[in-house]
Amino acid sequence: MRWRKISDAVVRRLPLYLRVLDEVVKSGDTPMISSQELGARAGVGSALVRKDLAWFGEFGKQGVGYEVEYLRSELKQILNMEREHNIILVGAGSLGIALARYTIRRYHMDDSFSLKLVGLFDHDPDKIGKAYEGISVFAMAEMESFVRKHNVQMAMITVPADAAQDIAMQLVNCGVRAILNLAPVKLTLPEHVQLLNADLTLELQRLAYYLAPGQTWE
Repeated sequence: MRWRKISDAVVRRLPLYLRVLDEVVKSGDTPMISSQELGARAGVGSALVRKDLAWFGEFGKQGVGYEVEYLRSELKQILNMEREHNIILVGAGSLGIALARYTIRRYHMDDSFSLKLVGLFDHDPDKIGKAYEGISVFAMAEMESFVRKHNVQMAMITVPADAAQDIAMQLVNCGVRAILNLAPVKLTLPEHVQLLNADLTLELQRLAYYLAPGQTWE
């Protein structure tokens, strides 16, 4: 069964915990990890770690900590990452290709990353038919049949802002239920679709604030 009424803030921290556990397993440091160490390495407080994990069950023992392999396995299941998910990317420009290469390499190198990029889509005839890291670029007209054939439920969008809303709705109408939007625009989608916006230009502008002469922060 899936857990209900879990805040998105909690869900956002779970991959951080999983990443720490992956690093611990790869380094062979220790079979156990405390909430203090897990929190420190994830950048959150130990109390928050315990509170987050308590939503899903009892995974550790007081004064002992968590068994790394067991907690790692449980988090993969909670995040629905114990099975493979096919994803596509729409917009094979510079950002799209860079993101595609990263996603493909992460899939091959990290057994906790079970998101498999299976197709790229673009309207530019010069890009259609090309392949990056073994993944082909298809025409937009092929997207609906491709999504249905490969049971794609997650997509990434890296198209220009003025095209993003239409592309997103095409994906939704094909059956996609989760979208990572990197286009610099706010999208309006049905409530049953999970949308995550990642506007890199806004984040860079936010960082620029801290470069003002004499600016200090805690």
